[in-house]
Amino acid sequence: MRTEAAITSISWIPSEAIAGATKVPFESGVAHYDPPPPDVIDDLEQLRNADRFRFANQLKVWVEIKNGRIVDYGQSGRGWIGSTTLQVGPKRAVFQAVPLTDIRPAPEVTDDKVVFVQTSGGRTGVPAPRRVRRPPFVQFRAPLAWTTVALEVHADGSVEHHLLGASPFPRHWVYGTDGKLMKKSGLIDFSAWYRNAFGKHSPWGDQDSPALATEVESALERQLSLELMHGGAKPKIREFAAGSVITEQGEPGRELFLVLDGVVRVEVDGDRLAEYGPGSLHGERAFLEGGTRTSSVRAVTRCKLAMASPQDLDRGHLERLSTGHRREEQT
Repeated sequence: MRTEAAITSISWIPSEAIAGATKVPFESGVAHYDPPPPDVIDDLEQLRNADRFRFANQLKVWVEIKNGRIVDYGQSGRGWIGSTTLQVGPKRAVFQAVPLTDIRPAPEVTDDKVVFVQTSGGRTGVPAPRRVRRPPFVQFRAPLAWTTVALEVHADGSVEHHLLGASPFPRHWVYGTDGKLMKKSGLIDFSAWYRNAFGKHSPWGDQDSPALATEVESALERQLSLELMHGGAKPKIREFAAGSVITEQGEPGRELFLVLDGVVRVEVDGDRLAEYGPGSLHGERAFLEGGTRTSSVRAVTRCKLAMASPQDLDRGHLERLSTGHRREEQT
């Protein structure tokens, strides 16, 4: 029996991902945020030519299984490098990112499984100033961005997909063998990336950054998040420290909130039910069911949330959304 599998990560810059003075080029239109990648990918080259991602990492593998044992295997794949487009008035300039050598250690093989790992990435396209401790104390050099992905193929033909590591910036989405979106990096740390993602602070210097990956939200949530962030009403952006209470079960409340960055946990009667990452939308049940919070939501990591009125969205869509959020009835 032959088993084939693939994993692909796409790295892109969402809105609200940039902090500090570096945000100015994006807000002025010189640089640009990226629209969300598609839910399903089948042609990476087409996406790259359309300037839809900054980096991509694709690993493909095959395993031959005979009598319940792994007898042969192989792998292919590589990193895909995008570009950065800057525009001033009618003039545009495209800066190609600089790829670094893919890191592909020898697969770990036992009788019942084989694990393949690949790191891909490079230097972003536009150099930026950063402070250094030695003269001249300012260095113009673009930081590094990367992901480390893995495929674990078992002798029964099952496959596990992993995001083992990633640069703290930008956002990384992970797609499975079928090309469908399956995981997201949960937290962006632009400041840490901008200061430290150089040289030894990268896989090419023997130091990866562990990735906090979350499961993907529903297609309906992705649709509603686009309506909230790009519709007529402008939601208020709030930040919460790790451990903060965002909503408290039994308390009054009608406001919706969309997770832009970070991971939140839903609790009912003190029981931890589920954790959600960027793109998840919460709070609709309080609006639909009398204005009282039906669960507590806490920040697992520091979080950035978009707070909005439920009147900004169609009530029918919120009713559909609530049927998937009734986790307390499913326990």
